[in-house]
Amino acid sequence: MYHVFVHSLAHRVLGYIRQEQLLSAGDRVGVAVSGGIDSVALLRLLLELRGELGLVVSVVHFNHKLRGAESDADEQFVAALARDHDLEFFCDGDDVAGHAREEGVSVETAARELRYGFFRYLVGEERDTPGLKPESVRGGLRGPKGPLFHHLDKIGTGHTLDDQAETVLMRMIRGAGLRGIGGIYPRIAVEDEDGEFCGEIVRPLLSIGRRELEQYLREIGQAWREDATNLDEKFTRNRVRKLLVPLLEKEFNPAVAESLAELAEIARGEEDYWENEIAGWMGTGVHWSEPAWARQPAPGLVQIGLPDGDKAPEELRSKIENTRWLVMNASVDRLWFLGEPIAVQRRVVKAMGERAGIPLEFKHVEEILRFAAEEGASGKELSLPLGWKMVCELDELVFLTPDLRQPAPSQDYEYELPLPGEVAVSEAGSLIEVKRVAPGGEAYNPEHLLDADSLPGRLKVRNWRAGDRFWPAHTKSPKKVKELLQERHVAQPERRLWPVVLSGDEIVWMRGFPLPARYQAKPGHEGVLIRERTVAAASE
Repeated sequence: MYHVFVHSLAHRVLGYIRQEQLLSAGDRVGVAVSGGIDSVALLRLLLELRGELGLVVSVVHFNHKLRGAESDADEQFVAALARDHDLEFFCDGDDVAGHAREEGVSVETAARELRYGFFRYLVGEERDTPGLKPESVRGGLRGPKGPLFHHLDKIGTGHTLDDQAETVLMRMIRGAGLRGIGGIYPRIAVEDEDGEFCGEIVRPLLSIGRRELEQYLREIGQAWREDATNLDEKFTRNRVRKLLVPLLEKEFNPAVAESLAELAEIARGEEDYWENEIAGWMGTGVHWSEPAWARQPAPGLVQIGLPDGDKAPEELRSKIENTRWLVMNASVDRLWFLGEPIAVQRRVVKAMGERAGIPLEFKHVEEILRFAAEEGASGKELSLPLGWKMVCELDELVFLTPDLRQPAPSQDYEYELPLPGEVAVSEAGSLIEVKRVAPGGEAYNPEHLLDADSLPGRLKVRNWRAGDRFWPAHTKSPKKVKELLQERHVAQPERRLWPVVLSGDEIVWMRGFPLPARYQAKPGHEGVLIRERTVAAASE
């Protein structure tokens, strides 16, 4: 039986839920319970509040299968907890370590991808579930065709004030704008396959510290499970939690977690305001138009003026449909733009870049602003990432999408790549991250790791150049990079900007290809992991 008396901590959680409008009467809420302090406390608190809020509570668990028998024991503990409180129990699991190896991502990233994929699967309309094994869902209703889910409106996760502070710190260290400093949002909308809203993931404990939750569980006599990986300092968040936060609390501000959480809340409010403003500007101040070269010819007309390289309009249409950016030009009234505060100018440019698919860093935004304000700039062009151009006219600023009929212009780039560290490659629209992997450390496939002792020199990332050769594993001999990309049917101008990583003068990594066999990690040697993320994903 759950507590009949509402604990004082539950009253505070209730206040936060109402303040953020996280839950409503009639909501079917699946509480994501790992077995640890935070998630177990969330379940017990919502059980205390379900009568007041009018909720239907169930338990959701995802088994990451990272700790063998301990992971299975976590699942059994959570299942027993659901049984004790007579709650429906939805459970699934997957080989997170295997997924990390296959995708070339960290175990943390793989765990989040699979866990949140399961959450999104649970939140939606009632439906048959042919894609999920029947034994994976325990407590779900069975229909005539197999398992049938209840409609879960929301998934509640146990993110705390401490998680918020750690997230803000990590993003500040890596570099982030207001959106990133906003940290963990109290709610995330979930969309179905058609892009329609179907539910939410909510975080009711963002105003509560982890120590308070532990004290609460002790007071009500509720056990929990300890996860040894939370103490492993090879994970960035654990190092921030165990080293950085205590240092800041001791040397600078005992309430640093609360201060960082407040900063996140302020940043989210500012970001919400700006997003509303931007939505208005995108509809009125910024005008989008299809370039003349991309328009479909009217039936019965012959399109003329195509360069010799274009064999047919169908080929051009295929390029347009498969390009990574928006094939549209954008224009802004120059006098209006220059008359706005610099904060507005930056936001307008950044929003245009995001909509068009141009990876604009701060340095690019500042260059655009300087160029727009320059006297006598009328008629001049400014080159932007991915082959975009900005043309400064007397009365307007025009952003021109790359002409896919033409060969991509040369736009070489080259950056030093720290080990460990990361570099934003705006020209390629991605972030390249490098990390060390200790022998016997994280469970990466050796074929995804370079051997630290075998690398011939310092690392740098650049676009490939004429004459470059690369020898992917499982191939007979080195091949020209140009030929490898042609075989993959990589279109211009993306092909010209394709990133490679060199150690000394040798290419040891290339986007989308296996590592060279001779540089792959050897048993007992330190490994080097190189992975790429899109700029949008990196800022998430």
